[in-house]
Amino acid sequence: MEDKKKRVAAVSAVMEYIRKEEDKLRAAPSPAEVSNSNNLWGISGRQAQMQLRNMMQLKAFHGVKVR
Repeated sequence: MEDKKKRVAAVSAVMEYIRKEEDKLRAAPSPAEVSNSNNLWGISGRQAQMQLRNMMQLKAFHGVKVR
């Protein structure tokens, strides 16, 4: 009898946890609803970082001759 009560308590706890997680997912906005506005400053910053990395790579391999 005691073992059955423990099993029922464990199963109900897991089901409650799953229900709460599903409720959180339903409450969260879907990826399609999230605004994907173009942040020009962010784009410009990322582009500058990529250009700097590219220049550093070219400088690092400047003396290496490719066969």
